[in-house]
Amino acid sequence: MSRAFRTHPKHPAVAHLVRLHADLSGQIDASRKEAKRLADARAHVEAVIKMFDPAYNVNRIPGRRHYRRNKWFKRGTMMRAVFEVLKRADGPLTARQVVDEILAERGVTDAARADIHILDSAVRSCFQKRENREVVRIGDGMPAKWRLAGGDV
Repeated sequence: MSRAFRTHPKHPAVAHLVRLHADLSGQIDASRKEAKRLADARAHVEAVIKMFDPAYNVNRIPGRRHYRRNKWFKRGTMMRAVFEVLKRADGPLTARQVVDEILAERGVTDAARADIHILDSAVRSCFQKRENREVVRIGDGMPAKWRLAGGDV
């Protein structure tokens, strides 16, 4: 039989939640200040562009994506490691299983949860980009299972 949750202002969680709220508020304020500083810097760059070419439409300049560096792979080398894992596999694997295999091969035992999530997202992205060419999705379930298409890649 479960007990009903009773609220009271002296509950220990309240103090922790108040501190968390204060921390998040501080981070939001700092982010707003940084966003304002960056917007001002961008406005100055736009003004200089207009000095050189008054007819230039700065609204057509797309934002450039900044990639987060992967701790374990240089750019462009991760898919090779993924293919090696899939070649050795007895059957189809999920992206998380591939990540676990790769980390085990590299001797990484203390990977942070966030790093594993980033690596898992990168492997899933590689699979989706190469779907029905180098890799094939097996079934419709979640999480998706993958295997190499045809022979060796």
